[in-house]
Amino acid sequence: MFAKSSYEGTREHNYALLIQQVEALIHDEPNRIANLANAAALLGQFLSDVNWVGFYLLDETSEKKELVLGPFQGLPACVRIPLGKGVCGTAAERRETVLVPDVDAFPGHIACDAASQSEIVIPIVVGNELVGVLDIDSPIKSRFDEIDQQYLEQFVQKLAAAM
Repeated sequence: MFAKSSYEGTREHNYALLIQQVEALIHDEPNRIANLANAAALLGQFLSDVNWVGFYLLDETSEKKELVLGPFQGLPACVRIPLGKGVCGTAAERRETVLVPDVDAFPGHIACDAASQSEIVIPIVVGNELVGVLDIDSPIKSRFDEIDQQYLEQFVQKLAAAM
């Protein structure tokens, strides 16, 4: 599990600071992988009670529509996820955030880390094109809520705007 956030204040205030930090990190950096790597590290440092945070990117060279592992923080993970499969593939196919309070209750959940109990996945869409997803797992059931979803979607929008 990652270090607990040292931010003080309301969750909303802390998320606003996080979004400012990601904007500063990606400002004037055109490399997508560098920006996603820094974003994963920033989230891993900021979020408490998470055991994996990272990105899956649409593999445009694959004959099949699938996501491939991108920059992340945590244990080694599944490398390829077909669109429509698991939480990541479902969020990517629907192009909408999927918040899962209990991964055992999600049909077709792909368990890359047996410790994960809840998950949130936010699609990254640039223009009208799917680029990938942000995936965050927690070893605690119901770790993520609407506040997390709202601010993590804003976080992803900042990343997408830089792509």
